[in-house]
Amino acid sequence: MPDNLATKPSNDDVLAALLTERVVDIVTTGAKTGQARTTEIWITIIAGELFICGSPNASLPDVERRPRDWLANMVAHPRFTLRLKKGISIELPAEAEPLRDAAERRRILGSPACEYYLDQSRSLDQGVRDCPMVRVHFVDDASWVADSLRVAAADRT
Repeated sequence: MPDNLATKPSNDDVLAALLTERVVDIVTTGAKTGQARTTEIWITIIAGELFICGSPNASLPDVERRPRDWLANMVAHPRFTLRLKKGISIELPAEAEPLRDAAERRRILGSPACEYYLDQSRSLDQGVRDCPMVRVHFVDDASWVADSLRVAAADRT
């Protein structure tokens, strides 16, 4: 194999990166333009599920919440690519499921993994109402990831 061809990371390497790296890129399809849009963002794993959350942009006095382009893109076009880029480099096909149920949003924001987002909110109620939040479902050749994350979460308890 020529030296300039990268080898595909193993499933174990991908899982380890997902469990340890918080910053990834997401490549979405623009809601208005239909063009590919890349956004650097944090991922959060809670109970073996992967989420993308955002701060409500309302922690400062007189600051109105602004919609997030990445969320609008995912609502319009749920299929996207999650790109690991720090320890390993791989693109994983995924679908976004916007979380709208208040009880589930409260459960997610109540997790220690979401402390940053909760700190950016004026209150838990405001965070539940305003924090952008999606559940990530891995698809196609990355569908194995979901089961692996659940097993890893069970192993940690």
